[in-house]
Amino acid sequence: MKSIIIASTSTLHGGSYLDYLLPTLQQHFKDCKTILFIPYARPSGISHEEYTQKVTAAFAKINIEVKGIHEFENPQSAIKNAEGIFTGGGNTFLLVTQLYKNDLMQILSETVKKGTPYLGTSAGSNICGLSMQTTNDMPIIYPPSFQTLGLISFNLNPHYLDPENQSTHMGETRETRIKEFHAFNAIPVLGLREGSWLEVKGEKITLKGDLKARLFLQNKTPEELETESDLSALN
Repeated sequence: MKSIIIASTSTLHGGSYLDYLLPTLQQHFKDCKTILFIPYARPSGISHEEYTQKVTAAFAKINIEVKGIHEFENPQSAIKNAEGIFTGGGNTFLLVTQLYKNDLMQILSETVKKGTPYLGTSAGSNICGLSMQTTNDMPIIYPPSFQTLGLISFNLNPHYLDPENQSTHMGETRETRIKEFHAFNAIPVLGLREGSWLEVKGEKITLKGDLKARLFLQNKTPEELETESDLSALN
């Protein structure tokens, strides 16, 4: 049975890395002594080792060890044998490129679908949908495909921001960008605001966190979803 946490972000304003999620993660990874971390989304400026150390410090608070996938000679075996898996944030284009480069996209999808607990934040959440086409990230590198894990049957827009009424910014809003996506694609898109996440248990998908999410369907008015909403019908 699938067991997945899909979070908009890793860090809330004024908080430390993953702090707001730790009570949830303690239960989510309750049967794990060690989890596998995939740091591929980070561009230059922080190494895979440094990123993994940051994750290690956070999970130490709930007594779970962390191993970076870059520490293994065979990353495919590392995924297959993992007790739990976490893919962190960064740039989704880079993350997807690295997963395809290392021939990991299909293996990761199959492993999670078989029941290995998975956590994604930001870019690691973007890849849970059918494609990465609703990411906010810049295309700093060109992946061989936009198709991603397909753990859920819709797309995500993590870090979703509402237009500010007092703002003088005249550029496109997140809502505008998603509507542009829907001009060519019928895939539903869920705008996940900061501090919100999806809990996936088998085929059941539940919105968690303190804030509503915004659901976009092609040719329909966007809908506000209350926390604890059941999104299973989208699957």
